[in-house]
Amino acid sequence: MIKYVKGDATEPIGDGNKIIAHICNTEGKWGRGFVLAVSKRWKEPEIEYRKMSNRSLGNVQFVKVGDNIIVANMIAQKGILSNDNKIPISYGALRICLAEVNDRAYKSGASIHAPMFGAGLSGGDWKIIEQIIKQVMSVPVTIYIFDK
Repeated sequence: MIKYVKGDATEPIGDGNKIIAHICNTEGKWGRGFVLAVSKRWKEPEIEYRKMSNRSLGNVQFVKVGDNIIVANMIAQKGILSNDNKIPISYGALRICLAEVNDRAYKSGASIHAPMFGAGLSGGDWKIIEQIIKQVMSVPVTIYIFDK
């Protein structure tokens, strides 16, 4: 069950606990895409990501940023987008990450909030990513389409 809304995923709608999920890379690079909005709103996710000792594909780092908001730094991108790395997303790693995020959300009664991750700087295909979300997630998911 995916709900699409126009808005900013760093300002999740609704009541209750929320997990904001997004994709990070294995290289420790943080500075383009959705992470800029995350850093503008909270400093902790970037600080913790940069301190992360194991950025292996499939790992998830949960960072509490408010009373009922956690940011999930999902390591599902090998390297960064370049001429030599046109599709850095790892769908397998994304599936593993989303399963862990879903488990955490289920146990804490949280909903998932996210941008259309993986289809921009990760080079992925949103139709594939959407199918993975539908297959893995058992909690409510809201995808935010940023409207400038």
